[in-house]
Amino acid sequence: MCTRRQTYPWPLATCLLPCLLSVGCAVGTIPGEVVYQDPTTFVRIEPDPGVIDGKPETLRSHPGTIAAEDFRAILAGFRVRDHRLRVYVMLAGEAPWQPVFTPTELDLLAPRLSEALAKAGPTERVTYYLSKPRTSIKREVTSGGFYVQGNRLHFVIANHDVQYGVPAYGVVYDRRYPMRPTGPKWFDLHFEPGVAVVEQSHSMLDFLLGRETDEVVIDLGKLGLGLPVI
Repeated sequence: MCTRRQTYPWPLATCLLPCLLSVGCAVGTIPGEVVYQDPTTFVRIEPDPGVIDGKPETLRSHPGTIAAEDFRAILAGFRVRDHRLRVYVMLAGEAPWQPVFTPTELDLLAPRLSEALAKAGPTERVTYYLSKPRTSIKREVTSGGFYVQGNRLHFVIANHDVQYGVPAYGVVYDRRYPMRPTGPKWFDLHFEPGVAVVEQSHSMLDFLLGRETDEVVIDLGKLGLGLPVI
């Protein structure tokens, strides 16, 4: 079992967030190839900023093959729960774990993520975005992305059922940047089987931005999948 708990300091993270959002909104649309898109969902291939020119060790193991049914099993292994302060846990206990993705979302995402991995290049990553309209100006967003390096799947859940209100001036930050949180995160992330999770170290920037709760690195070999076919 692997559980990642939200621990970064809220006052600093909350102060930084508006600045980060304003910078992000000022940037144009990120180029990428759309693999699937409908009014509420997309899967696309984007340039991966983690790949550095002149450093071949940063290249991703793409294109590759993970079958749609295997992707569905991987996605079904992710769980989240509301993060509770220790005092509240002492009084009421921990919140229950819930699947990150519904069965309908698993059916939709798994074949598209498999297809995207087969098309992605060594300098790219795959992103996904799911939303549920709540009002004419608000939606509930789950988004993130992944890349494969060697036999490891680096999977990010940047947002989970986050309420997002589209500003009056029309900036659609959540759809432009599915790998970035739209607000402070208040959830714990878990993947089962935990034996397949590779523990990672994180920088201070990751800690301040809450990114240490975003990414789960999975050893595909320990899931019995072996290396992706390149």
